[in-house]
Amino acid sequence: MDDPPKPSWLERVGALVLREPGDREQLIALLHSAFERNLFDSDALSMIEGVIQVSEMQARDIMVPRSQMDVIDIGEPPDKFIPMIIETAHSRFPVTENDKNNVIGILLAKDLLRYYAGEEEFNVREMLRPVVFIPESKRLNVLLKDFRSNRNHIAIVVDEYGGVAGLVTIEDVLEQIVGEIEDEHDFDEIEDNIMQDPNGHYRVKAVTEIEDFNARLGAELSNEDYDTIGGLVLNKFGRLPKRGESVVVGNFKFTVLRADSRRLYTLLVETSRGGV
Repeated sequence: MDDPPKPSWLERVGALVLREPGDREQLIALLHSAFERNLFDSDALSMIEGVIQVSEMQARDIMVPRSQMDVIDIGEPPDKFIPMIIETAHSRFPVTENDKNNVIGILLAKDLLRYYAGEEEFNVREMLRPVVFIPESKRLNVLLKDFRSNRNHIAIVVDEYGGVAGLVTIEDVLEQIVGEIEDEHDFDEIEDNIMQDPNGHYRVKAVTEIEDFNARLGAELSNEDYDTIGGLVLNKFGRLPKRGESVVVGNFKFTVLRADSRRLYTLLVETSRGGV
């Protein structure tokens, strides 16, 4: 007599979930139980947890605050704002008129190729794409669906009074599910953990060993409690900071360049005159 066919991965997970968890915590416990039984790997578990988390999060939870937004003022000529576009390496920029509360459109960096092509009638205002405004309370799962259906990649978040509170991109939402998304401009692709920029500051990966940091920058940061720069900075914040936030440790000011909801990736390091 032939042996019955083994249940598929989907059937095994389905059988586990059919235990009818009573709440979110029980569902997470079941998923971890499935992981421990080797029904799926750690990456799959992380993404499933990310999907559950996204359904409970709002735009305000992941948005880039208005104070940290990289924007273009429509009143500036291209040769004034193009250096900023090159430095930040974003693909889309909110365009404002007079102040950051008045976002009039979105400029795609690729559209600036027309400027370099020497077009005589180059007009930034005519190149702007429509702005999508969303409330701070917008659920991320709904926002992701809207991004996909409208083929839009960026939205401006407004507060209850109609003022600009920040911005959120489709990449920001997806990173809550799959973790940090890297691109060809990411410093993480470079093998060297410490890179000096033209301004004399340093871009440092959070995984950099404190011992290596001290040797490279002539510092004396303690590595008794933490092995990496990221661990040291996280301890100083007392929480997971967002992009653009800064903290001073010893004689150095650390500014978060890249981070997601789970970990730090890259820090900008400047010498702090005052120290702590």
